Amino acid sequence: MGQGLASPTILVAPLDWGLGHATRCIPIIRALLLAGCTVLLAGDDKVKTLLQQEFPELRFLHLQGYQIQYASTSWGLPLKIVAQIPKLLSTIKKEQEWLHKIVDEERIDAVISDNRYGLHHPGIKSVFITHQLLIKAPFKKAEDYLQRLNYKYINQFDECWVPDAEGNMNLAAELSHPKKMPAIPLRYIGALSRFTKKVKREETHLLIILSGPEPQRTLFEKNVVKELEVYTERVVLVRGLPQTMEKISLGSNVIVFNHLPSAEMEEQLVTASMVISRCGYSTVMDLAVLKKKSILIPTPGQTEQQYLAKRLMKRNFALCVEQKKFRLKQALDLAGHFEYQAINVENDNTLQAAILQLLVSFKKNI
Repeated sequence: MGQGLASPTILVAPLDWGLGHATRCIPIIRALLLAGCTVLLAGDDKVKTLLQQEFPELRFLHLQGYQIQYASTSWGLPLKIVAQIPKLLSTIKKEQEWLHKIVDEERIDAVISDNRYGLHHPGIKSVFITHQLLIKAPFKKAEDYLQRLNYKYINQFDECWVPDAEGNMNLAAELSHPKKMPAIPLRYIGALSRFTKKVKREETHLLIILSGPEPQRTLFEKNVVKELEVYTERVVLVRGLPQTMEKISLGSNVIVFNHLPSAEMEEQLVTASMVISRCGYSTVMDLAVLKKKSILIPTPGQTEQQYLAKRLMKRNFALCVEQKKFRLKQALDLAGHFEYQAINVENDNTLQAAILQLLVSFKKNI
């Protein structure tokens, strides 16, 4: 064992497909450190920038990202993704080779991979994290094929951890609770959020959070900036660009941040009267934990977000609007008459239980 039984070395590596995978790993990293583990982090420069703001004391290993590019139109996205499949498969093979090398060099005892399919190793405990056991597609046959392919990779790990509740009070529905499950042991570890529900505070502003792969992040930002030209109330805009130094200047009523560390982002969320953001699952978990009212705009062509938007709108969790139909004043007017209903996402220490069981498994292997 890398650091001895009392302090196993755990590698945590999130996918670079947007920043949500990295942010939802923050509570996992905190729980591992609390349990006395030695934690190593891995990812590309975007992931490094975000996680090192949260954990400057932890070592970070460079690992090439998948570098997925989105299309500028919803109909073009499936074709864009298909065209990138050879690059995806190549990256999976490279990360597998990288892990085999780094396990020996760093004496790693376990790896926790958030949606990185190549990060499993026969000699150590390998955990895969995903909320998408079922990957939505326009056609049932395509869904079935994607699920078989998904499980082919997932089943090479020792365990699969799903960031959602096990019962009916879940957030991701069919995505995390499909009829067919993987062959490996599966654990529901509850909604993962880097934030905690605090005492209610005075709500002072509209918070707009931009995120996700390009070019859709920039396209939505241009739409938002145009809408803000005629909006006079107080706004905080977070651009979702942790590596960018470029500044944009809007009206005196708008405060702009390229990125915010967790503590500052939590402050802005807690004191926001309304949140406008993408319908990414990590954002949805944050909003559920903080019980915030929101207007969600799914990324065009991204089937997962479109599915979540329809489901969450039906449950009155959030008002959801298509990007091409988004008009700020109209959306806020609709939200003012929307009967919001929170979803209880108390996880009853399910993440801590999963980590404890992981640590117990080391003892069994001695």
